[in-house]
Amino acid sequence: MAEQLKNVYTKEYIRNLAYKIKENYQKFDSDSFINSIFNSTWETLELKMRMRHIAVTLNTFLPLSYKEQLEILKPISKYFSGFEAMFFQDFVEVYGLDDFQNSMEALEVFTIDSSSEFAIRAFILKYEDKTMSQMRKWAKSSNEHIRRLASEGSRPRLPWAVALPKFKKDPTKVFEIIKLLKNDKSKYVQKSVANNLNDISKDNPKLVIEFVKNNLGISVQLDWICKHASRTLLKKGNKEILELFSFGKTNHINISNFLYDKIVNIDDYLNFSFELNSSEPIGNIRLEYVIYYLKSNNMHNKKIFMISQNEIKLKNKKFSKKQSFKNMTTRKHYLGKHYISIVINGKEMIKKEFILK
Repeated sequence: MAEQLKNVYTKEYIRNLAYKIKENYQKFDSDSFINSIFNSTWETLELKMRMRHIAVTLNTFLPLSYKEQLEILKPISKYFSGFEAMFFQDFVEVYGLDDFQNSMEALEVFTIDSSSEFAIRAFILKYEDKTMSQMRKWAKSSNEHIRRLASEGSRPRLPWAVALPKFKKDPTKVFEIIKLLKNDKSKYVQKSVANNLNDISKDNPKLVIEFVKNNLGISVQLDWICKHASRTLLKKGNKEILELFSFGKTNHINISNFLYDKIVNIDDYLNFSFELNSSEPIGNIRLEYVIYYLKSNNMHNKKIFMISQNEIKLKNKKFSKKQSFKNMTTRKHYLGKHYISIVINGKEMIKKEFILK
């Protein structure tokens, strides 16, 4: 079994943190800090609560003003990177909401080796105009990590983060950030911009469709952003977005020799295969399969899986796939009637029943 993310905070990690702080603040009680981190509640805490616990304990053992605390934490943050270093940003979120300027400066420093995408949202909610103004400045930074923060932090539906309800309803201010970053040369930033647009598409699909219409075909980078930003709309079979990416035509394609397991055992695989046939080259297609999973209430839940998304220059092509029906923590399977279907360019072409037992 894979190691749980929360276990990244080993005693060695916390000891290293304590010693780095001690180098900058001689009065720091390293041993008591370490003991306070690994207190009686530590084993019960999950990842984000462990981050919060570290942030709170830092505040306890740095009995200084908030600005003085940051002057100690900022230089040592460069020795800690990745998601596990987000306790620095969490410290700002908990203790810096009433000190906007010093907090912005700290989040800018902390994001370079980690990411301030979660902490910045508390400031957006409290100081929307001031924070978005700061993020527009960050969008023009020479540092890709700071530019990415401007996009990632403003995502209306950032996973594992507090949502931004106003931006879900009206993403105008988010588009101001996207406009500044849409031609960014950094793939790291491009991916964030595309994810931001994909978030927006879930609440405001027409705005993203309009963005794609206006930006597709301008550059390779923008084409990639438009395509990645449209993945939810493509998965939903949105006709406008499918046609924009030339996934419209299907009437020349037939499915033949559709073979599949009519009975599947739990913890086994559903095997299936089929052929696409056409009197002309098959062309540009988005090919998917759908499993209609039986749920505990006897309804079915539709889950879409990608097979291929490219141009097929042949007139005939065979596909073979298999789908696992092993129970997982993220998906429990229920015995009984399920369905499988093949979807081409958003259109369900064939649908068949099978039994899970």
